Amino acid sequence: MRVRVVLLDMDGVVWLAHREIPGSSEAVEILRASGAIVGFVTNNSFSTRDDHVGHLAAMGIEAGAHLYTSAMAASMVVPAGARVFLCGGRGLAQELERVGAEVILAHENRGVEHVDSVVVGLHLEMDYGTVSDAARLVRNGARFIASNADPVYPTPDGPVPGGGAVVAAIQTASGIAPLVTGKPHRTMVDLVVGSLGRLDTGDVWFVGDRADTDGGFAAALGCRFAHVLSGTDIEGNPTADLVARDLAAVADHLVGGNR
Repeated sequence: MRVRVVLLDMDGVVWLAHREIPGSSEAVEILRASGAIVGFVTNNSFSTRDDHVGHLAAMGIEAGAHLYTSAMAASMVVPAGARVFLCGGRGLAQELERVGAEVILAHENRGVEHVDSVVVGLHLEMDYGTVSDAARLVRNGARFIASNADPVYPTPDGPVPGGGAVVAAIQTASGIAPLVTGKPHRTMVDLVVGSLGRLDTGDVWFVGDRADTDGGFAAALGCRFAHVLSGTDIEGNPTADLVARDLAAVADHLVGGNR
């Protein structure tokens, strides 16, 4: 088994709420020492790129050149100069500003009119007024963009509401479904392929903790899927190419297969 690229989900694979899952940092070292490119693909749009790099560094993991977030994916579908009503965190705000969008923070601006897009991710300041404003803007023609639709994300104390919970509230109130840009959707696929280039996907693995989001993303990429049980899903996906307890076990299997 040749392994050229290993792409890792982060929440539930590398860490739980930025607390390292035991053996993750060593697993990344083992994979890189084998010659594989290791990248990180996360639906977390709340944190900035620098936040992700810093959290990885605190665990002794170098992010490297291949870090992809759903916030980056969301910014790909927003043109420069667009007026954006943002229900989300700093990660989304930063990526939207990178592409030249005008960002209007939902929780600081009530009663906004005439925006081009409503962009939604995990939004800790969400309240009734935020949902009401966002739904009204979407009904009035603003493009509805969701960085991801994950209903929860895993923590050491169990799952907590994710960006998809915020998206669901606005979708319910507006009656309109969003364009979702994160895993497992096409925009995130385009982001990763645009960076790595076209590879023989038989040499590529994606490691994730969700059968729907991560397994679906691996299928969209056309690569192999390793399903770990250290995060959201505690039962293995029978369609996965590999089911393992955690990233350390995945690294042992993949590198062991190359010895």
